[in-house]
Amino acid sequence: MKLSKVVQKWSLAIKILPIIIIVIALKFLTHKYNLEIMELNALFTSLVAGTVFLIGFLVNGVLSDYKESEKIPSELTIYLKSLFDDTTTILKGKNSKTAKEFIEYQKMFTDLLIDWFYKKERTYLLLEKVSGMNDYFIGFDKEGIQANLIIRMKNDQNNIRRVILRIDTIRDTNFISSAYAIVEIMWFLITLGLLIIKIEPFYASIFFTTLVTFLLLYMLILIKDLDNPFDYVGQGEGGSEVSLKPIYDHDKCIKKLNRITKSKI
Repeated sequence: MKLSKVVQKWSLAIKILPIIIIVIALKFLTHKYNLEIMELNALFTSLVAGTVFLIGFLVNGVLSDYKESEKIPSELTIYLKSLFDDTTTILKGKNSKTAKEFIEYQKMFTDLLIDWFYKKERTYLLLEKVSGMNDYFIGFDKEGIQANLIIRMKNDQNNIRRVILRIDTIRDTNFISSAYAIVEIMWFLITLGLLIIKIEPFYASIFFTTLVTFLLLYMLILIKDLDNPFDYVGQGEGGSEVSLKPIYDHDKCIKKLNRITKSKI
């Protein structure tokens, strides 16, 4: 297994490690200065169980959306490839000047799309480029290209616009923000409780404090990470972001054909 994959696998655990170390240090301090003023009771364990239940609820909701989001890059690539294939068909069949220009436009659009995923381009600019395809459809009509082929390309254009808006909605919308707030509060209260609850022997207290704090914090951050599967800013496709490989593969394909087309001009 490559080192990068190992780091990616444990990146979330490494991220929260400093917080866990601080919690352990605080536990040592509360024990040293006799600040463990509470006894472990059934009410506290019920609080932990309720928090785990709420986390399970959040995981169930976020995971279903995440599984749906995993399909989106492939779906978007299908529409891009369909549009590209129809353009190359026109180019090979009619040696169309508009088709040559449209292939160049699609190459530019794919580059812009990848930049948009990394939030280097604004959504409205990308949608303007989608609408800009209309100029080429008009050019195809003037060249006498079959109407059904132009209509099919228009359908691909509309589907590309629909998927882009869907992605934009997913990455700008949080799943039940109030639920996140209550889980964050519960984690803080449970951590505070573990710091001031006296559990004998002391090493058992350290073990359970570390374990419960780590698990709850890990799941909370994981849920937030899964809630935005298109957050490529910062660490790229590391963590839990969905893969953009289909779009990258299409980008390579269109650039390769574009170089071949230019060499024949």
